[in-house]
Amino acid sequence: MTSEKSTRWFTERSLEQRKEYAQRFVRIAAEGNDIDGEARLIDAMATPGSRILDAGCGAGRITNALTLRGHEVIGVDADPLLIEAGREQHPEADLRVLDLVDLSEDLGTFDLIVCTGNVMAFVEPGSEAGILEAMSRILAPNGRAVFGFHIDRAYPLADLDQHGVAAGWQLEHRFGTWNLDPFTDESDWAVSVFRG
Repeated sequence: MTSEKSTRWFTERSLEQRKEYAQRFVRIAAEGNDIDGEARLIDAMATPGSRILDAGCGAGRITNALTLRGHEVIGVDADPLLIEAGREQHPEADLRVLDLVDLSEDLGTFDLIVCTGNVMAFVEPGSEAGILEAMSRILAPNGRAVFGFHIDRAYPLADLDQHGVAAGWQLEHRFGTWNLDPFTDESDWAVSVFRG
Protein backbone atom coordinates (compact mmCIF):
# COMPACT_ATOMS: atom_id res chain seq x y z
CA MET A 1 0.00 0.00 0.00
CA THR A 2 1.32 3.45 -0.91
CA SER A 3 1.49 6.05 1.82
CA GLU A 4 0.06 9.51 1.21
CA LYS A 5 3.50 11.05 1.44
CA SER A 6 4.93 9.06 -1.47
CA THR A 7 2.49 10.16 -4.19
CA ARG A 8 3.08 13.36 -6.13
CA TRP A 9 -0.43 14.53 -5.23
CA PHE A 10 0.42 14.67 -1.53
CA THR A 11 4.01 15.88 -1.91
CA GLU A 12 3.18 18.63 -4.44
CA ARG A 13 -0.13 19.89 -3.02
CA SER A 14 -0.67 21.54 0.34
CA LEU A 15 -3.74 20.82 2.46
CA GLU A 16 -5.20 24.16 1.36
CA GLN A 17 -4.61 23.35 -2.31
CA ARG A 18 -6.30 19.98 -1.87
CA LYS A 19 -9.30 21.65 -0.18
CA GLU A 20 -9.48 24.20 -2.98
CA TYR A 21 -9.41 21.44 -5.60
CA ALA A 22 -12.24 19.60 -3.80
CA GLN A 23 -14.48 22.63 -4.51
CA ARG A 24 -13.06 23.59 -7.91
CA PHE A 25 -15.74 22.07 -10.13
CA VAL A 26 -18.54 23.24 -7.86
CA ARG A 27 -17.37 26.80 -8.53
CA ILE A 28 -16.88 26.17 -12.26
CA ALA A 29 -20.44 24.80 -12.57
CA ALA A 30 -21.85 27.68 -10.50
CA GLU A 31 -20.30 30.07 -13.05
CA GLY A 32 -22.36 28.35 -15.75
CA ASN A 33 -19.51 26.39 -17.31
CA ASP A 34 -19.72 22.86 -18.64
CA ILE A 35 -18.11 20.26 -16.35
CA ASP A 36 -19.35 17.07 -18.06
CA GLY A 37 -17.22 16.88 -21.22
CA GLU A 38 -15.27 13.82 -20.12
CA ALA A 39 -18.44 12.04 -18.98
CA ARG A 40 -20.17 12.67 -22.31
CA LEU A 41 -17.30 11.08 -24.22
CA ILE A 42 -17.11 8.09 -21.88
CA ASP A 43 -20.90 7.67 -22.07
CA ALA A 44 -20.69 7.67 -25.88
CA MET A 45 -18.08 4.87 -25.74
CA ALA A 46 -20.02 2.73 -23.28
CA THR A 47 -23.01 0.52 -23.88
CA PRO A 48 -26.00 1.37 -21.66
CA GLY A 49 -25.57 0.17 -18.09
CA SER A 50 -21.82 -0.39 -18.39
CA ARG A 51 -19.68 -1.03 -15.35
CA ILE A 52 -17.14 1.82 -15.17
CA LEU A 53 -14.22 2.58 -12.86
CA ASP A 54 -13.41 6.27 -12.36
CA ALA A 55 -9.76 5.87 -11.37
CA GLY A 56 -8.52 8.90 -9.45
CA CYS A 57 -12.04 10.29 -9.19
CA GLY A 58 -11.26 13.34 -7.03
CA ALA A 59 -14.55 14.62 -5.62
CA GLY A 60 -16.55 12.34 -7.90
CA ARG A 61 -17.72 14.71 -10.62
CA ILE A 62 -17.34 12.15 -13.43
CA THR A 63 -18.51 9.25 -11.26
CA ASN A 64 -21.72 11.16 -10.55
CA ALA A 65 -22.30 12.26 -14.16
CA LEU A 66 -21.89 8.71 -15.48
CA THR A 67 -24.08 7.29 -12.71
CA LEU A 68 -26.82 9.75 -13.68
CA ARG A 69 -26.47 8.46 -17.25
CA GLY A 70 -27.39 4.96 -16.07
CA HIS A 71 -24.01 3.28 -15.66
CA GLU A 72 -22.78 1.33 -12.64
CA VAL A 73 -19.79 3.44 -11.59
CA ILE A 74 -17.26 3.17 -8.78
CA GLY A 75 -15.01 6.15 -8.14
CA VAL A 76 -11.73 5.63 -6.27
CA ASP A 77 -9.18 8.16 -5.07
CA ALA A 78 -6.26 8.04 -2.64
CA ASP A 79 -7.18 11.37 -1.04
CA PRO A 80 -9.74 10.96 1.77
CA LEU A 81 -10.36 14.72 1.74
CA LEU A 82 -11.54 14.57 -1.89
CA ILE A 83 -13.70 11.51 -1.26
CA GLU A 84 -15.32 13.17 1.76
CA ALA A 85 -16.08 16.29 -0.30
CA GLY A 86 -17.42 14.10 -3.10
CA ARG A 87 -19.76 12.25 -0.79
CA GLU A 88 -21.21 15.60 0.30
CA GLN A 89 -21.49 16.92 -3.27
CA HIS A 90 -22.76 13.67 -4.84
CA PRO A 91 -24.44 11.53 -2.13
CA GLU A 92 -25.68 8.95 -4.65
CA ALA A 93 -22.22 8.27 -6.11
CA ASP A 94 -20.21 5.21 -5.03
CA LEU A 95 -16.94 6.86 -3.94
CA ARG A 96 -14.17 4.97 -2.15
CA VAL A 97 -10.78 5.81 -0.69
CA LEU A 98 -8.32 3.61 -2.58
CA ASP A 99 -4.89 4.20 -4.07
CA LEU A 100 -4.59 3.04 -7.68
CA VAL A 101 -1.63 0.81 -6.75
CA ASP A 102 -4.11 -1.15 -4.62
CA LEU A 103 -6.63 -1.94 -7.36
CA SER A 104 -7.58 -5.61 -7.14
CA GLU A 105 -10.00 -8.18 -8.44
CA ASP A 106 -12.07 -7.57 -5.29
CA LEU A 107 -13.62 -4.65 -7.18
CA GLY A 108 -14.84 -6.97 -9.93
CA THR A 109 -14.33 -6.31 -13.61
CA PHE A 110 -15.11 -3.16 -15.55
CA ASP A 111 -16.20 -2.55 -19.12
CA LEU A 112 -14.40 0.77 -19.09
CA ILE A 113 -11.80 2.49 -16.92
CA VAL A 114 -11.50 6.27 -17.08
CA CYS A 115 -8.54 8.14 -15.63
CA THR A 116 -8.81 11.90 -16.21
CA GLY A 117 -7.39 15.16 -14.90
CA ASN A 118 -3.66 14.41 -14.82
CA VAL A 119 -4.16 11.56 -12.35
CA MET A 120 -1.24 9.54 -13.71
CA ALA A 121 1.06 12.53 -13.23
CA PHE A 122 0.22 12.58 -9.50
CA VAL A 123 0.80 8.92 -8.58
CA GLU A 124 3.90 7.66 -6.80
CA PRO A 125 6.93 7.98 -9.10
CA GLY A 126 7.76 4.59 -10.59
CA SER A 127 4.33 3.09 -9.86
CA GLU A 128 2.77 3.88 -13.24
CA ALA A 129 3.49 0.55 -14.98
CA GLY A 130 2.17 -1.36 -11.96
CA ILE A 131 -1.01 0.72 -11.94
CA LEU A 132 -1.71 -0.05 -15.60
CA GLU A 133 -0.98 -3.73 -14.95
CA ALA A 134 -3.47 -3.68 -12.04
CA MET A 135 -6.02 -1.96 -14.27
CA SER A 136 -5.54 -4.63 -16.95
CA ARG A 137 -6.48 -7.34 -14.45
CA ILE A 138 -9.87 -5.73 -13.76
CA LEU A 139 -10.65 -4.57 -17.31
CA ALA A 140 -13.13 -6.89 -19.02
CA PRO A 141 -12.04 -8.59 -22.25
CA ASN A 142 -12.26 -6.08 -25.10
CA GLY A 143 -12.83 -3.28 -22.57
CA ARG A 144 -11.36 0.20 -22.87
CA ALA A 145 -9.12 2.28 -20.64
CA VAL A 146 -9.11 6.05 -21.24
CA PHE A 147 -6.47 8.45 -19.91
CA GLY A 148 -6.48 12.24 -20.17
CA PHE A 149 -3.64 14.50 -19.07
CA HIS A 150 -1.38 17.39 -20.01
CA ILE A 151 1.57 16.04 -21.94
CA ASP A 152 4.10 18.29 -20.20
CA ARG A 153 3.59 16.58 -16.82
CA ALA A 154 5.68 13.98 -14.99
CA TYR A 155 4.33 11.03 -17.02
CA PRO A 156 5.33 11.16 -20.71
CA LEU A 157 3.00 9.78 -23.37
CA ALA A 158 5.75 7.45 -24.56
CA ASP A 159 5.78 5.85 -21.11
CA LEU A 160 1.98 5.54 -21.11
CA ASP A 161 2.13 3.82 -24.50
CA GLN A 162 4.90 1.47 -23.39
CA HIS A 163 3.12 0.59 -20.15
CA GLY A 164 -0.14 0.09 -22.03
CA VAL A 165 1.47 -2.41 -24.40
CA ALA A 166 3.08 -4.21 -21.45
CA ALA A 167 -0.38 -4.46 -19.87
CA GLY A 168 -1.66 -6.15 -23.03
CA TRP A 169 -3.49 -3.18 -24.46
CA GLN A 170 -3.53 -1.59 -27.90
CA LEU A 171 -3.74 2.18 -28.43
CA GLU A 172 -7.00 2.62 -30.32
CA HIS A 173 -7.36 6.43 -30.47
CA ARG A 174 -5.59 9.56 -29.33
CA PHE A 175 -7.28 12.95 -29.33
CA GLY A 176 -6.12 16.44 -28.41
CA THR A 177 -9.22 17.22 -26.28
CA TRP A 178 -12.24 15.54 -24.72
CA ASN A 179 -14.22 17.02 -27.65
CA LEU A 180 -12.28 14.75 -30.04
CA ASP A 181 -10.13 17.43 -31.59
CA PRO A 182 -7.17 15.83 -33.37
CA PHE A 183 -3.93 15.23 -31.50
CA THR A 184 -1.18 17.22 -33.25
CA ASP A 185 2.36 18.43 -32.62
CA GLU A 186 0.81 21.57 -31.10
CA SER A 187 -1.40 19.67 -28.64
CA ASP A 188 -0.74 20.21 -24.96
CA TRP A 189 -3.32 17.64 -23.84
CA ALA A 190 -3.87 14.02 -24.83
CA VAL A 191 -6.87 11.75 -24.46
CA SER A 192 -5.62 8.20 -25.06
CA VAL A 193 -8.03 5.31 -25.61
CA PHE A 194 -6.66 1.79 -25.14
CA ARG A 195 -8.43 -1.45 -25.95
CA GLY A 196 -7.90 -4.45 -23.72
